[in-house]
Amino acid sequence: MVLTPDETRRTRLGQDDAQNHMNTAWIWLGVAGLFEIAWSIGLKYTQGFTRLYPSIATLFALGISMFLLAKAAEKLPIGTAYAVWVGIGALGAAVLGIVLFQEPATPGRLFFLALLLISIVGLKFTAGGGNG
Repeated sequence: MVLTPDETRRTRLGQDDAQNHMNTAWIWLGVAGLFEIAWSIGLKYTQGFTRLYPSIATLFALGISMFLLAKAAEKLPIGTAYAVWVGIGALGAAVLGIVLFQEPATPGRLFFLALLLISIVGLKFTAGGGNG
């Protein structure tokens, strides 16, 4: 089947539009991961949800994180989106735990955090499209 120039242009625009939606989903997922880091670190400051303002901030960050994960999962495969979201949160919480709370930064721990980062990047580049 031969496409007219207008049909070719519409097809190309449709592909560009789909790619833009996919890029937006990855941005939502990245921001969701940052909010995941915020709420996970916030848990430390709530002292078991006994402190009002840290508790409110933590719950707010949790809500935003979940909302953005749900938005990203509309365009990305759910397994990939969830794994990347959890990975960003785990990596960020571990690094901030080292920085803020003097948690151990052993060579083994740093090695496995590096593997986690490699896994997150690998999932991004092998995710493919679709609604999964």
